[in-house]
Amino acid sequence: MKQIHFIVNPTAGSGNHPINQFFLENFFDKERYAVTIKTSDYKKHAKTLTNASIAEGAAIIVACGGDGTINEVASCLVNTNVVLGIIPLGSGNGLASNLKIPKNIGRAMSLIKSETVRKIDVGRVNEQYFFSNTGIGIDAQVIMHYENSNERKLISYIKSSLKALRGLSYRNRITVEINGKTIETDPFLVFISNSNEMGYKLSLTPMASLQDGLLDVLIVSKMSRLKSLVFGALILFKKHHLLNEAQSYQSKTIKIRKASQKAYESQIDGEFFNIESEVLNISVLEKSLQVIA
Repeated sequence: MKQIHFIVNPTAGSGNHPINQFFLENFFDKERYAVTIKTSDYKKHAKTLTNASIAEGAAIIVACGGDGTINEVASCLVNTNVVLGIIPLGSGNGLASNLKIPKNIGRAMSLIKSETVRKIDVGRVNEQYFFSNTGIGIDAQVIMHYENSNERKLISYIKSSLKALRGLSYRNRITVEINGKTIETDPFLVFISNSNEMGYKLSLTPMASLQDGLLDVLIVSKMSRLKSLVFGALILFKKHHLLNEAQSYQSKTIKIRKASQKAYESQIDGEFFNIESEVLNISVLEKSLQVIA
């Protein structure tokens, strides 16, 4: 009998979903599957629950939530034989969309039963894993404002973006080492992506792949607020590369150094983090996660 554990974030998206023990029994035959459901109650709780499920012998662990919940669950499964399943309940659902996992819960459950497994790359920034993307600059500020809002909709991202632009300042000069090249910049954005989608079908790295052994990097240097608004509009049409300030790269490793001693304000898979470190060492772990997709 195969053990499948579901780690559910009850507040993901609208917080209104039907996932409970009775609902799951409609999809998973008791003769073939032993189904366990667990609820995460606070940040990083999903990691604790996932590690317990691994110890209990789960063969598949399903993250039910947004990209933050998926990150917590998947981080425990890197370089293991335990398979990740995803039920996208978040607002953006960037990784799930890239993996073509349907937002319809019933269809997503059927996909998990199919057990069609892919091995995908995983990004790492210092000791923290990421599966979609990580970044410093305006995207981290947007996420910070978004987390402080009470809405979990696209309009909240737009409001948070405008708020981040109003408070934007350039006082964090950094050095980026990539492909043997050293770049000094006051960044508007340094965005490192493993996947080709951020969520809501938006992308800064449309050519990125989860299986090419490379990270796609977008470095956008300092620019005026007016040009920042132009950049935002160009993103909607996937034309942001037309700006002279935007430079794209692919690499297996990236190193970022900061002149000041302040922590890096960053986002990792759509969650805000302060990283206390002088250096960010970013790398890719090739095909190190098994996921149903």
